[in-house]
Amino acid sequence: MLRARKQDFISIVDAGKKIEALINNALKLKNEARSRSGHMKSRPFRGKQVAMIFEKHSTRTRVSFEVACDHLGCNAIFLGSGELQLGRGESIEDTGIVLSRYVDCIVYRAFEDAAVRRLAAAASVPVINALDDMEHPCQALADMMTIKEKFGKYRGLKMAYVGDGNNVCNSLMLACAILGMNFTAACPHGYEPPQSISQLAASISMDTKCRMEIIEDPKLAVKGADAIYTDVWTSMGQEKEANEREKVFSAYQVNRELVSGAKPGAIVMHCLPAHRGQEITADVIDGQQSVVFEQAENRLHTEKAVLLWLLKGSTR
Repeated sequence: MLRARKQDFISIVDAGKKIEALINNALKLKNEARSRSGHMKSRPFRGKQVAMIFEKHSTRTRVSFEVACDHLGCNAIFLGSGELQLGRGESIEDTGIVLSRYVDCIVYRAFEDAAVRRLAAAASVPVINALDDMEHPCQALADMMTIKEKFGKYRGLKMAYVGDGNNVCNSLMLACAILGMNFTAACPHGYEPPQSISQLAASISMDTKCRMEIIEDPKLAVKGADAIYTDVWTSMGQEKEANEREKVFSAYQVNRELVSGAKPGAIVMHCLPAHRGQEITADVIDGQQSVVFEQAENRLHTEKAVLLWLLKGSTR
């Protein structure tokens, strides 16, 4: 079966200039969901199939994508890594080719960015990165939607990320660069974002006229910040490093003292799951400045917007 040229969403950069249209559409979809119990009036993707390959555990990503598919009228097929022939030596390329004969889109949560890109190169249907070791673009899209809800803009604002320069940090930095929002990451020495990501963000920010910084001091990072963001100190697959990381990151906890150094009314963000008492204290995550659970809800609406974009070829 011949298909039109497909678009993938592997990196937040893939959204490019469409990112604001995607976010605006997600805001509309959120309003619709609250007035129609989630389902769109037309449910445009009846009969379409979405394969969801998950090599890593998930709560928000799995549930939000399954619910998003239901709201849009399409069927989500969950495939754990142990249920696929991938675990018995079949190549990722063959998996992508075969699944493309059955389904209209593939959502892939992988250990390695290279695997997502190899699958996307082989597949003839759109591939969505549901998290890998380099980026988490779906999370970043929901985060920037939350910023838009709270502030109505991006330019002139500052995001301070405190903690590990991981996949979430990478996508956030790139998203801020695209949208013209100043970004400062405070990471311990040796735990900074990859140079390839920071260089790309710096290059993009030259056109959007915003500032990208990577420093070590968390107190300096949050100074003048409109949003403070943190994530777990130990990501999936790094469990053997947990004790060492807890020592290294002990000065990077987002607590009341650190938050007090930001702008009055600054919001606090976390992609979840959170380890309360480690990277963030319970009083902060449950406090009035926290938008953590709004972020989690917004995953649903931005993922619907992404599916609409990729499966219909437009943002609506």
